[in-house]
Amino acid sequence: MAEKVAIIHDWLNGMRGGEKVLEEMLALYPAADIFTLFYEPEAVSPLIRSRSVRASRLNRYPWVRRYYRHFLPLFPRHVEAFDLREYSLVLSSSHCVAKGAVPAPEALHVSYVHSPMRYAWDQYYAYFAGSGFWRRRVIEREISRLRAWDASSAARVDRFVANSSYVRQRIQKYYRRDAAVIHPPVDTDFFQPAGNPGREYFLLVSALAPYKNVALVLEAFRASRERLVVVGNGPEWSRLRKLAGANVQMLSEVDAERLRDLYRNARALVFAGVEDFGIAFAECQACGTPVIAFDRGGVRDIVLDRQTGLLFPEATAAALQAALAELPRLDLSSAAIRRNSLRFSRLRFREEFQRLVGEGRA
Repeated sequence: MAEKVAIIHDWLNGMRGGEKVLEEMLALYPAADIFTLFYEPEAVSPLIRSRSVRASRLNRYPWVRRYYRHFLPLFPRHVEAFDLREYSLVLSSSHCVAKGAVPAPEALHVSYVHSPMRYAWDQYYAYFAGSGFWRRRVIEREISRLRAWDASSAARVDRFVANSSYVRQRIQKYYRRDAAVIHPPVDTDFFQPAGNPGREYFLLVSALAPYKNVALVLEAFRASRERLVVVGNGPEWSRLRKLAGANVQMLSEVDAERLRDLYRNARALVFAGVEDFGIAFAECQACGTPVIAFDRGGVRDIVLDRQTGLLFPEATAAALQAALAELPRLDLSSAAIRRNSLRFSRLRFREEFQRLVGEGRA
């Protein structure tokens, strides 16, 4: 009798790095059932749509799906409500509450953590510091409860997997558990260098959320005549659009082919925030293009400083400007940048993940 596999994914309302990890899990376990809090079929890939997806009761209400972050305190009870009694292998793909699902006592639970619940831990102030007095008081109370639940529910996981050394460190800090590091998959067959790249602009690819620190990049480029292309969408779009100078082009959405062309022809990808991993860094390197980024977080696992890019020491406009000025003086090889990216191939991810699950069964 075939093993029953369940995959718990926080929500399915777009295609980002976490959903690319989910696709690779589905390649390894094609008969797996997916459990998720919210599901918008039109927003995910045909591969995910083709599988059995079971959404929580919260998904019944369009207004909850639209403003789902406001209902964060409800998420634990709904992820715990998933009926996993029939599954002997439970895989959670978690950046919020997915790792808190309740598996059967005899089941193996492997949790791939993109980030410990960022709303409750290290990104709390980035998300909620601007709230009014009374709203902040309510949020503080609920976040305290979420932190307690998040830490205690870690006991339901048999094996933790972190997407970067940075996330592994945070798992140790918040959950007091060790984790293996398996970097997310990058489609290195699709993301490849161009024959004669234009190198006419700098590029930023990011969700436009507070902790991404996009405003600092815009500040650095306001004092420069260099052209910047920003690709991304999110709650900060309107504010950042007002901050952008005439030399900044903002694109809310691009398809995969357009994104690849943007990577190929950029002088460098720039970033001033702290990413858990940062799949855009690896995709860009696969196209032979260097990365300029703040020297903290998952980028340290991807970029070799002054060999495949440049890591600047402080999250300030001045430090980024200094890095932009230094880039032309570095002897960076597109071929070497490309070779470095092959460490993140899809085949490598499948092999490492399958090996870890096998070790968990031993």
